[in-house]
Amino acid sequence: MEQAAGCPAVGGSYPQKNAEILSSQYGINLFLAGLLLTFAWAVHAVGISKSHLLSYLITLMLIQLLWMLWYLCRSCTQRRLIRDKDTHAGARWLKCGITLFAVITLILDSFKIGYYIDFSNCLSPTEGIFPVTHAVHTILQVYFLWCHAKDVIQSFKTLERFGVIHSVFTNLLLWTNGVLTESKHQLNEHKERLITLGFGNITIVLDDHAPQCNCTTTTLCSVFSQGIYYLYPFNIEYHILASTMLYVLWKNIGRKVEHHQQNKTPFKFHGITVGMIFGLIVLTSTIAIVVVYLIQIGGSKIKSELALTMFYLHAIFVLALMCTAGVVALLIYRLEDRSLDNSKNPARKLDAELLVGTAAGSWLLSWGSILAIICAQGHPKYTWYNLPYSVLVIIEKYIQNLFIIESIHREQEKVNEDIKTLRIVTISRGSTLSLSPLYKEIYNGRAARDSGDIPCLFKGSICGRENDGAGVAREEMSQDNSLVMHSASDFSFYSRNSVTNNKRRILKNIAAFLFLCNLSLWIPPAFGCRPEYDNGLEEIVFGFEPWIIVVNLAMPFSIFYRMHSAASLFEVNCKT
Repeated sequence: MEQAAGCPAVGGSYPQKNAEILSSQYGINLFLAGLLLTFAWAVHAVGISKSHLLSYLITLMLIQLLWMLWYLCRSCTQRRLIRDKDTHAGARWLKCGITLFAVITLILDSFKIGYYIDFSNCLSPTEGIFPVTHAVHTILQVYFLWCHAKDVIQSFKTLERFGVIHSVFTNLLLWTNGVLTESKHQLNEHKERLITLGFGNITIVLDDHAPQCNCTTTTLCSVFSQGIYYLYPFNIEYHILASTMLYVLWKNIGRKVEHHQQNKTPFKFHGITVGMIFGLIVLTSTIAIVVVYLIQIGGSKIKSELALTMFYLHAIFVLALMCTAGVVALLIYRLEDRSLDNSKNPARKLDAELLVGTAAGSWLLSWGSILAIICAQGHPKYTWYNLPYSVLVIIEKYIQNLFIIESIHREQEKVNEDIKTLRIVTISRGSTLSLSPLYKEIYNGRAARDSGDIPCLFKGSICGRENDGAGVAREEMSQDNSLVMHSASDFSFYSRNSVTNNKRRILKNIAAFLFLCNLSLWIPPAFGCRPEYDNGLEEIVFGFEPWIIVVNLAMPFSIFYRMHSAASLFEVNCKT
């Protein structure tokens, strides 16, 4: 059915190309319908409530559950078949990361169930069904990704394309729902902070869709309602990571995989001590800054201004260090002569596209802040720190993207198995042998085999016993000359190898440092430390509602960029 008659080589590709186009259009329409429903609920459209949105999401999750169960059952029945695997997709560290986020998402679902039980008198049943369905969906999806993220599907391709793309856009809609819910909570806090800073005249009344009834147990309701919003960042990251892994699975359907052995690249702490120490210092200081910021902001005008100034100064320092580290890494790459791997790789291509695409979110916010500083008539003192901060955000992401993309496209160094480490054998004038461990000789065994020479270490007693009489002096002289020439060439090779190892060590430390810095910069916006909301200058220039719309659209991409960069830098550290 999937191969046209008459010309199988060409005709067979057309149905599959059509299936890819049809499935992608199906997914986009699925997503747009859900997006419009989400928007309608957010703006209180007539006749649309939250139960309609949740019913739509529950239906999508149930369809995905049925597809995943069908795929898992079919895989069990065909267990003996040899399946193609994409060794670049579904790395173990990525699976561990999504598992961690999934565990926290399950805690979030349990909080939502408790919240529904406490407000069950005035909440629709869908708000209780949704977290239960979502928990089952999360457990099965993580299991599915652990077992089948590397699969290159070659059977039932048309059906599988629709199943996988349905899963991709279901996760994207769940991500959108989490972003919207978390953003509404942030906006309510933002309104209170602007009033403290003296910008009360630009605020508007915001609705957080709170339940219209009393809670049965006040203490538990407070714990659940507050805890939910602190767990949303992990839920958001879980769904976006799941959608990217599923997208790679969709791109791999029907793909012809080149069978080659991929070198395992485990993560090692050895050799990255300096980068880890500086990165942990940045991480610790960032956590402290976020705690102080959340405590001080909104307390009074003076405390809020000090909190903003403290945040900007810390961020400027961290971003300047990251820019410097990225420039050093790029300079090292310019000095190396290594070829790039341009082979077809959907996972690597998606990583590069996500880096540039999601960086545009923070670039948009930075340019908005720069224009606001230039055009504003009045400038509180703390807003001037926003200018170097915004400029450095643009430069740092530009440099970091170059470093990561070049790193993931570089071919790994191949270690020559013939290289062995030997000791120089010094032969005394007598009949005894003495091993002199003066230095290690790097000897290429293949070159020795080609020339017919065997190292003196392997000849053992031949070197010490066959040289007697008049031939002793001649043999010693020839051995001395051979050792001197061989040692000179090997010393040159050893020097080049030492320089290469030093470069690799520097690059690994830079990757480790940037990895921890990106984790550090993910924490503030993910947990409510957002100066783009709180400094008030942008709202004066652009207007409250337009700027809030810009921030709500761009901030999720900015947050995802930091986590995705951290994941990419972890891979860079393993490959370097």
